Amino acid sequence: MARALKSITPRTARRLAIVRQRLAGPRPTPDRSGIMEVVRDLGCLQVDPVSVVARSHEIVLWSRLGPFPVPELEALRWDERRLFDYWAHAASIVPTEDFPIHQLFMRTYPSGRTIYGRRAAVWMKQNEGLRRHVLSALRRRGPLRMRDLEDRSVAGWRSSGWTNDRNVSQMLHYLWFQGKVLVAGRSGIERWWDLAAKWLPEWTPRQRLPERQVVRLAAQRSLRALGIGTQRHIDRHFTVGRYPGLPSVLKGLQREGLIEAVQVSDGEVAWPGPWYVHAMDLPMVERLEAGEWEPPTTLLSPFDNLINDRARVEQLYGFRYRLEIYVPKAKRRYGPYVLPILDGDRFVGRVDAATDRRRGRLVVAGIHAEPDAPMALEAGWRIAEAVRSLAVMVNAPDVELAGAVPDRWRRAFG
Repeated sequence: MARALKSITPRTARRLAIVRQRLAGPRPTPDRSGIMEVVRDLGCLQVDPVSVVARSHEIVLWSRLGPFPVPELEALRWDERRLFDYWAHAASIVPTEDFPIHQLFMRTYPSGRTIYGRRAAVWMKQNEGLRRHVLSALRRRGPLRMRDLEDRSVAGWRSSGWTNDRNVSQMLHYLWFQGKVLVAGRSGIERWWDLAAKWLPEWTPRQRLPERQVVRLAAQRSLRALGIGTQRHIDRHFTVGRYPGLPSVLKGLQREGLIEAVQVSDGEVAWPGPWYVHAMDLPMVERLEAGEWEPPTTLLSPFDNLINDRARVEQLYGFRYRLEIYVPKAKRRYGPYVLPILDGDRFVGRVDAATDRRRGRLVVAGIHAEPDAPMALEAGWRIAEAVRSLAVMVNAPDVELAGAVPDRWRRAFG
C-alpha cells in the first residue's frame, strides 16, 4: 500500500517559499559574503535595463539584505568574477561555481527541437564570416563593445521587434548562449564583451556533466529556491524550460529520499499536485508548523524571484501582479513600476515609486492597498520603514508622498 502523502497547509507552503527565498529569518550580512549567500540560494538575479527606482537585481538583494554597498556586488562580478552574466530564466547574474549547470545549454544551443533554434542555426551558418570576425576581434583586442565590431553579415537578422537587422548584437547574443563569449563589464547598460575562455577565472569548474546529472542538480536548485513546488513550478524556475526528462528525474530523486512529495491541503480541499519539498527543507516545515516564523515586511522588484512565475503567485498568495510600464498610461491600474508589498505571508499592497536622482528623493506616486490589507497604523509603520529603507538604498533618503496613500498608512510616514 502506498504511503499517504504528508499534508501541509497553504499557510505553511507560503511561509516556506518566503523563507527559502531569504525574505524571512535572519538576514545575511550586507557584504560580499552575504551577497554570495543570497545568490547561491536564489540561483540567479534577473538583469533588466529599467531603472525607475534602481536596477532590479539591486532591489532583489536589498529586499533580503537591507541597504548594501553596490560596489561590493560589482566587485564580485567584475573583479573576483565569482558571478557572471548568463541566461537563466532570463538574462541574469549567476554564480560562477554553477558553470557546469549552465554549460549544458551552452553546448546544445541552438537546438533543432524548436523553430527559433533551427532559424538561429541557419542564420549563424549564413553569417560564418561575422562569427569568425567577432571571435577574432575579441581574441586580439577584447574586451570590446558591440559598436567596436564591424557588421560583416551577409544575411540580415529579420524580426518584427527591436532586434531587426541588429546583426552584431544578434551574433554576440548567440555566441553568449553558446558560452563562447561573456559579458566582461558594463558601462551603464552598455556591455563589454570578451572570450569566455579569457574572462572566466582559472578555478571555474568546467567538468562536462551528462544531461541527466545536470537536470538532477538544476531541479534540486530550483526546488530549494522555490521552497515548495509542483513539477511545473520547478520547470518554470531557475533554468526555465531546460529540464529534459524532468518527470523521471523527480521520481529518481524521490526514490533516493532527496525530495519528498507532499499534499497542500486547505481543510478538506487538496490543491492539485503532487507538490515537492527538498529533504533538506523538511525540518523547516516542522519549525514553521510549530509556529517558528519571523514575518517580514519589504518591497519586491517587479522581477523578484518570488514573483517571476505570476501564475504560482496567484495560486499561493491570491495576488495578481502585472508590470504596467508598457501599458498606455490611461489603461494603467496602479502605475508603471509598482513594487509589491510583502507583509508577513501576504501581499498587502503596491508602491508606485520612482527615484528622483537630481533632487535626491524617492517619489511615491501612490500606495495601493489590497482589498483585505490590514489598515491599522502598525501595518503603516512597517510599510513606511520598508519604504524609507529603500530610499536609503537608492541614495535618495528623502521620501516624497506625491499621491494617494491610505490614511492610516500615510500617518505612519510622519
